[in-house]
Amino acid sequence: MRLLLIRHGQTPSNLGHFLDTARPGPGLTPLGLRQAAELPAALADEEIQALYASTLVRTQLTAAPLAAERGLEVRIRDGIRELSAGTLEMRADQVAVAEYLTTAFAWSAGDTARRMAGGESGAEALARFDAVVAEAASAAGPAHTGTVAHSGTVALISHGAAIRMWTAARAQNVSVEFAAARALDNTGVVVVEGTPEDGWKALSWAGTVVAPETRSGVEDAGPAGRTISGVGD
Repeated sequence: MRLLLIRHGQTPSNLGHFLDTARPGPGLTPLGLRQAAELPAALADEEIQALYASTLVRTQLTAAPLAAERGLEVRIRDGIRELSAGTLEMRADQVAVAEYLTTAFAWSAGDTARRMAGGESGAEALARFDAVVAEAASAAGPAHTGTVAHSGTVALISHGAAIRMWTAARAQNVSVEFAAARALDNTGVVVVEGTPEDGWKALSWAGTVVAPETRSGVEDAGPAGRTISGVGD
């Protein structure tokens, strides 16, 4: 299946760089609303069969224009909410942000027993996100372009840290270093392909093609992609 991992539109907390992860969270800024309104056109070539958003308001507001244009139900799932900041909640200082991201990418690297201060562990965060991805895979039936059949596409509107952490943990060709070095802008999209059983490969990150390499640096068979510094490092 093809999975579109989409970050929500801009929020007031994004402007202040606050670790704002609690429910229900803020709404969107005027720019965030415009970003959400532009998503249907940006994804015009995607044959989306199901649309998911998290339990935080900002993802649901981001999903609304796409849902209206495509006639899709927005499936609200807690599993794709932002990584809980715990005792770092609503802090914006560099120390707090560094601790938050260091913990998140430690999870991607395999230290899933590690716990965010006052928050969840990596095992818990990955399990809840994986559960929604597995549900999405079940929802993605076969699709057709002309007479050609292919696997379906599902869009998950989630959060920057959650998307980056999960992709680095689960996509075979995205290293922790790559994901940690590349923030995902509001309404940025990471496209991955695969299945929960066979694993995932990233096809693009915010519009840039991701090379078909494994973490070991050995290129896999598959469509040619422009190599990005950091993939497989």
